[in-house]
Amino acid sequence: MSKEDTKNIPREKYLLAGAHIGSTFKNKSMERFIYKTRSDGLAVLNIGELDKRLVIAANMMNNAKRVLVVCRKEIGQSSAEKFCELTGYRCFAGRFMPGTMTNPSYKNFYEPDLIVVIDPITDRQAIREAVKMRIPIISICDTVHNTSYIDLILPCNNKGKKSISLVLWGLAKLIKEMKGEEVAFSLEDFGWEKTDKEKLQLPQLPDLQIYSEPSK
Repeated sequence: MSKEDTKNIPREKYLLAGAHIGSTFKNKSMERFIYKTRSDGLAVLNIGELDKRLVIAANMMNNAKRVLVVCRKEIGQSSAEKFCELTGYRCFAGRFMPGTMTNPSYKNFYEPDLIVVIDPITDRQAIREAVKMRIPIISICDTVHNTSYIDLILPCNNKGKKSISLVLWGLAKLIKEMKGEEVAFSLEDFGWEKTDKEKLQLPQLPDLQIYSEPSK
């Protein structure tokens, strides 16, 4: 395994956000994104792979005409709404009503070319409809998630507000750069709250060394 630093988001930001923190339960489909399991059983996600996949996700969104972002998790709703405000995409925050993508007579019917979900469990209704309509799916996935219907996995802790806001900020930044537009927003605009740790030098964390493996 070769070490690789992150290129799109500073490594320190990933660590401060806890983007690498998985769960003690590990779904088999997420095993390839786990760097190691700590002595307490907690999985550590490969943030080097996440950093690379953000570019792939941004390219997919930039090439789509209609993108739908779905977030039922309360901790991610404000960040999802900010992301869509800046990119011009459609956002469904809160409960995703059945028929949104499958019933043309529904008043809020929307037919996207691509959907992004924050959590495959809480946003499962949107995934079901996207699969039925053959719409590609990008999803933030933690170690507990079954990724059977996900076309692009973003391996990241989605249990915390800070890690969700970091990923969406990073995607918005990449999309703006791809379009040649000014990046006139900050992490704080996505709900990132600075802590004292950000003013201190991070200690060396050998368990959190970043590696990268070939993407599938």
